[in-house]
Amino acid sequence: MLVDSAGGAIPSEWVGTVNFNLRKPNYVIIHYTAQDSVKQTLNTFTLVKPQVSAHYVVGKDGKVYHMLNDYLRAWHAGISKWGSISDMNSCSIGIEIDNNGHEPFNDIQVKSLLALLAQLKKTYNIPQANFIGHQDIAPLRKPDPGPLFPWKLLAQKGFGFWREELLELPPDNFDYATALKLIGYDISNLPVAIVAFKRHFVQTDETPTMTQLDLNILYNVYRKY
Repeated sequence: MLVDSAGGAIPSEWVGTVNFNLRKPNYVIIHYTAQDSVKQTLNTFTLVKPQVSAHYVVGKDGKVYHMLNDYLRAWHAGISKWGSISDMNSCSIGIEIDNNGHEPFNDIQVKSLLALLAQLKKTYNIPQANFIGHQDIAPLRKPDPGPLFPWKLLAQKGFGFWREELLELPPDNFDYATALKLIGYDISNLPVAIVAFKRHFVQTDETPTMTQLDLNILYNVYRKY
């Protein structure tokens, strides 16, 4: 019941509308767990104290754990930014891959991940460009899913972009900082943004400087966005 400042009852009644919706996820953010087992990760995500969660966890055996309704807001992205979006938790689905960060992602879990991504893309009409990594949106804090993650394979299946085999040279006036920004990277700390880009699209070098090869790759990739 509603009451006024004098404590008197204000007439009120619940009349439910049929015209509403929940938040629509428009991005998928991929992480690695950086833990020793999927059991440890599931335990972490079911405790209050860590204040972290994800919508899905993909185990090494390919089993997919659905931990939160897709329409609800998980706490997986943290302080992050992509383009003009500074609250990635509110518009994304978080997927954690059981991986300690120093080992290859095995074929079984990648197969399950691809099936999950296909379902999410179809269900929510998520654009190909909007499948990205935690390292992309939070390069100051996070390195995951790291340079061992198979971004090329995902792009071949329609999840994210990858460079072409034959790279065109960028023009002499090519501004790589602007190109990184147009892709979505936060360039307020440019060296950190460069490292994040290279972890995703180069994967053989994580130094904070741009070689000619890096420039060629960046020019090729940014034209897809």
